[in-house]
Amino acid sequence: MADKKVKEPKVKAPKKKKLKTYQQRQDRNGYAFMAPWIIGFLAFTAFPFVMTIYLSFTHVKATILGYDIKWVGLANYNSAFFKSETFTPALLSYLQMIIPYTFIVVVLSFIIAYLLCKINVGKSILRTIYFLPVIIMSGPVMTQILNVQDAGQAASAASQAADAAIQTNAFSDIFIMQIIQSYSPGFANALAGVFDHLSIILWFTGIPIVLFINGLQKINPSIYEAAKIDSANAWQIMWKITIPMLKSIGLIITVFTVIQLGMYESINPVYELIKEQTGKTDGGLGYAATYSWIYSILALLIIGIVFLLFKDRKPKDIKARERQEKKLKKLDRQQKRRLAAQRRHERKEAKRFGK
Repeated sequence: MADKKVKEPKVKAPKKKKLKTYQQRQDRNGYAFMAPWIIGFLAFTAFPFVMTIYLSFTHVKATILGYDIKWVGLANYNSAFFKSETFTPALLSYLQMIIPYTFIVVVLSFIIAYLLCKINVGKSILRTIYFLPVIIMSGPVMTQILNVQDAGQAASAASQAADAAIQTNAFSDIFIMQIIQSYSPGFANALAGVFDHLSIILWFTGIPIVLFINGLQKINPSIYEAAKIDSANAWQIMWKITIPMLKSIGLIITVFTVIQLGMYESINPVYELIKEQTGKTDGGLGYAATYSWIYSILALLIIGIVFLLFKDRKPKDIKARERQEKKLKKLDRQQKRRLAAQRRHERKEAKRFGK
């Protein structure tokens, strides 16, 4: 009798590890690189941000035993908008300064970066010179310069109006300024103030210039060559190729500029009010939280408008094609539903009559 073969137990093959795609590996490395920042943001920014929202609805008083927090609802917001004599004018002053300042910083940064990319001799030296103010701004030097520039900020309303008139008259010989002043004296005064602080504004162009240079260097030169072959001039190349391809970088620079300019008291008087209220022991912290939260909402609105301005707009023919495709897909779904309903009806009829 032949020996029965003993069945050997099956050994399961080890599971093959699923190979990750290149994009998944890149995402993992990116999150690993950002992990320290994410942890620091959650620990030192997210919690204070949520706490600030809560404190804006409270009255905070410093005592010997700590802070006495009392819920007051919307009383702080009511006081900020309807009772405070300084907060609403500070907000309006901030809006009046941040819009032209941001526009000038972004435009000047682009022009300087474009010219620096065209220069071949002494390019590194010029880039260092334009980036040097960023290093100086990181210390107390820039704060002192801005304080000296804005030394007359605490003057009375009459003297401020006189100063604005003097600034406007200083540029009244310029023909364009005369045209602007004839249509809008307020805008002419704001523009004169911008020109008066132009040397300070140039200090904020360091990092935007570097970002614009980075974006310009990443544009494929073959695109410019193809445009020149198609008889495109320099102006058409600028508006049809260079500027559209720098939209994403322009968005980052504009958001960065709005946030950076808001950190200086001479440009953002709201920042000074927040610091002043924070130092008060009798209810000041609640007002400071209210001011900072209102300012944050205003800054987010400005950033939202910036996103809308830099949003990619599809050409009209592509939009019309997409709408036509959506209509065809909708008609196709309706046709499939009608056919499915017809088949169900036929099955019911066949089952009913025994066919």
